Amino acid sequence: MFGWTIDEQRSFEVLDAYVAGGGNFIDTADVYGRRGPEGAGASERIIGRWMAARGNREEIVIATKVGMAEGVSGLSADTISRGLSASLERLQTDTIDLYYAHVDDRDTPLRETLAAFASEIDSGRIRYAAASNYSAERLSEALTLGEEPGLARYVALQPHYNLVERDHYEGELMSVCEAAGVACLPYFGLARGFLTGKYRRGGPHVDSPRAQAVRDAYLNDRGVAVLDALDAVAGETATSVASVALAWLRSQPTVLAPIASATSVDQLLDLLPAATLELGEAQLAALAVASGTPRRGA
Repeated sequence: MFGWTIDEQRSFEVLDAYVAGGGNFIDTADVYGRRGPEGAGASERIIGRWMAARGNREEIVIATKVGMAEGVSGLSADTISRGLSASLERLQTDTIDLYYAHVDDRDTPLRETLAAFASEIDSGRIRYAAASNYSAERLSEALTLGEEPGLARYVALQPHYNLVERDHYEGELMSVCEAAGVACLPYFGLARGFLTGKYRRGGPHVDSPRAQAVRDAYLNDRGVAVLDALDAVAGETATSVASVALAWLRSQPTVLAPIASATSVDQLLDLLPAATLELGEAQLAALAVASGTPRRGA
């Protein structure tokens, strides 16, 4: 959202409130902000200026990505080197804690990509490498190669996964992560805002750049059933619908932490309880059944 739907001042307010609430992990990418006035890289620049202003880089865990931005697409060694240099400059830091391959690049050998990440780890410019938007087959191949000397091993996967988008991750991809001990950090944890409960049949109009696409994708009988189940659990736990949705996601096998966006401090405060909210088995099962796919092992 930074540099796209909210400006720098509001981004700083959200970041300050996040840290005040106990948060320390920030996920961004070199391509984020591309639809805003500053263009691609805006999110990294805002975060970099915020860390410089607050003097808190050592307290923050930064994840960013390479491979999808114009002019630095793909995962060749040259692209990774140039993309990383640009991200480090925008973030005003000398190290990225978690550096993702933003999307699989089948035109570049995995060995070249993993060797490039290993070189950057050795140089100290990144601490760990990770994958995003990989298939189970390609992730498994990358993890096997990553055991070889001179190649990096991915430590995390960032897939599209949430209460109404389960089919892609649950199954082979989850099994690969489980077997290899790879942490899952899902993006779109709130289904682009749908799982906050702000999209309702007959409800108020939501004015945002992606509102119509969200309605078209999720505001159907299944989506309404999920919202009803979320409403019930939120009432039982005296918390927000968004926090319940994120707590369900956090409870799933292999998930280390879900990723969510906030465009205001009020929105952020709705999300923070998810970090400690523990749902009961009956609540987890009710949410899973409403979403139309049984929980694994249920």
